[in-house]
Amino acid sequence: MKLRKVSAAAATALVLALTATACGGDGGGDSNGSGSGSGGGDKIKIGIKYDQPGLGLKEPDGSFSGFDVDVATYVAKELGYEPDQIEWVETKSADRENALSRGDVKMIAATYSITDERKQKVDFAGPYLLAHQDLLVKKDSDITKATDLNEKKLCSVAGSTSAQNVKDDFAPKAQLSERGGYSECLSALQSGGVDALTTDDSILAGYAAQEQYKGQFKLAGLKLSNENYGIGVKKGDKATLDKINAALEKMVSDGSWDKAVKENFGPANYKNEPAPKIGQIVQ
Repeated sequence: MKLRKVSAAAATALVLALTATACGGDGGGDSNGSGSGSGGGDKIKIGIKYDQPGLGLKEPDGSFSGFDVDVATYVAKELGYEPDQIEWVETKSADRENALSRGDVKMIAATYSITDERKQKVDFAGPYLLAHQDLLVKKDSDITKATDLNEKKLCSVAGSTSAQNVKDDFAPKAQLSERGGYSECLSALQSGGVDALTTDDSILAGYAAQEQYKGQFKLAGLKLSNENYGIGVKKGDKATLDKINAALEKMVSDGSWDKAVKENFGPANYKNEPAPKIGQIVQ
């Protein structure tokens, strides 16, 4: 009996030792991928949109595509994570700040415009894209400026302020038509039910580039606002912020940024701004 007890104790000690070794082999990263950034079997959680073609879209097969996805994938690679180590997390616009403060994600690349109000709650790397509010119209449309929308129908997604801004600031006689989503606005534009759709030009270009809409629409090319897209990180996480900024600079310098723009927005003839300088916010 005495010999049996010693053997059991030794076996227990061996199991504990092996378990400790296994637990220590992941680089010490936490659930959102905030370890040393060297990968090593860890995952990194990145917040994106799931419903914006050309920017952040979850495909029917479960894969993800879009400019934000390409930028985030490149950045993650520079931080030491391979594509299969990325866990994409859907982050709705209203929950982005909370997702970062709770630690649900390590960073967010989701058409996240840098504003003074948001900078009170999160830190931003970038900007990595300068977008503008614009109009999407039919290819043969004679709408060339915002005032042309007077007496015409302008499509808006319910809860969006973009169309209301156009009506308030440029075309007070425009007739607002609110729909449940951008796809519904596009269908209405396609059928002639509305004359234009407005939101960020990058979002419009992404939708217009979809296979079923190719060649049917054009961007008016207006610059009704400046939207500086940044990558959000938890407030005070300067180490991650600096690494992301360095990755964004490298993405521009090695040509990967231009390639991603053309692949995601090219079919809509999107006339993008040059890659912005890190820390340079266009008002």
